[in-house]
Amino acid sequence: MAESFDPRHFRRVLGNFPTGVVAVTAIDPQGEPAGMAVGSFTSVSLDPPLVAFLPDKSSTSFPRIREAGRFCVNVLTHEQETVCRTFATRGADKFAALSWQPAPSGSPILNGALAWIDCDLESVIEAGDHYIVLGRVRALEAPGTDLPLVFFQGGYGRFHSASLAAPIEPGLANQLRVVDLARPGMERIADRFGVECNAATVAGEEIVLLAGAGIRPHGTHPPTRVGQRIPLVPPLGAIHLAWEPEEKVTARLATVSPEQRAEFATALERVRRRRWSVGLGSDLHSRVEAELARTYGAGMTAEAERREQVRNLISALGGLYEPAELASGQAYDVRNVQVPVFDETGAVAISLSVYGLPETSTVEEVHRYRDALAEVADEVMDRIGAKTPVAAG
Repeated sequence: MAESFDPRHFRRVLGNFPTGVVAVTAIDPQGEPAGMAVGSFTSVSLDPPLVAFLPDKSSTSFPRIREAGRFCVNVLTHEQETVCRTFATRGADKFAALSWQPAPSGSPILNGALAWIDCDLESVIEAGDHYIVLGRVRALEAPGTDLPLVFFQGGYGRFHSASLAAPIEPGLANQLRVVDLARPGMERIADRFGVECNAATVAGEEIVLLAGAGIRPHGTHPPTRVGQRIPLVPPLGAIHLAWEPEEKVTARLATVSPEQRAEFATALERVRRRRWSVGLGSDLHSRVEAELARTYGAGMTAEAERREQVRNLISALGGLYEPAELASGQAYDVRNVQVPVFDETGAVAISLSVYGLPETSTVEEVHRYRDALAEVADEVMDRIGAKTPVAAG
């Protein structure tokens, strides 16, 4: 027989685990919108795609959602705290002051939601004084770029971190170890310049964003996504490949045209000589970012034809990276500045970069970004006893 305990103590202790806040909505059999606030939403399975939430058995809204047989999970932003409180109130006309659009199932998608997940009700399992409700995902999207609403220690707030790092992935443990040492310096750079400072590495045929500091949900540039993967296609990735053995670089460029191969070889030489990388901006970057989001988004499997289109778009960026010279006093549209962080073997473990820069930067400003990044890279390399290749000396 289980020992009795104080429910208030149970809630107080469990309240130290922060949770996201969602509004689960549906259209009931009478054709009226129904909804409830939930702090127990979670993903369950990728194959098949399943999610779950845990409503209280005493809920007056869940029976209407259950009867509907389908529902939509709306991930709320920190600006939708009032929406959350409305949906948590019994008997209120929860949709009176809200605007919404129908999901593919017809369930309401609340305007302004950070993300929505449209589901068919898979099953309902009894669990003490709650139900475990499984939903099979039929459609989902993340149109918002705001910060999420979070419930923690009995109150609402918003998630905010000075920096984010990707979870451990097979084969990337060493790189993430280096990232952990770099994060304080990345936060320092983000605060100093009011930009993003990112860490990335190469995994197979992709560039993987491992961490970011100063990532902002709004602004001229779209927010960076930690864990994002980008095809390793020239002119991208020079900072990672410049110190690789020639035969390995040649193998990576097997599908690249001779002209692109020669151009990229020049870029690699410039990066080796300078020990830093610079990329200039262009309207084409917006197209590349849009296609990357559509093709390489989390959990998405795109056709080979679309992936090839993305690779071709990236190839068209040639000429914007590793320019021969930047004239002193002239302003440039600088997209990013990168430096390498070497490991104990002399290989590039990660790159550090600044992104989301002002519309234009002078050479002197570019050098300040470079020097700040190099200072953090040197600090990390000193900590791990890194070996710097002679070519970069």
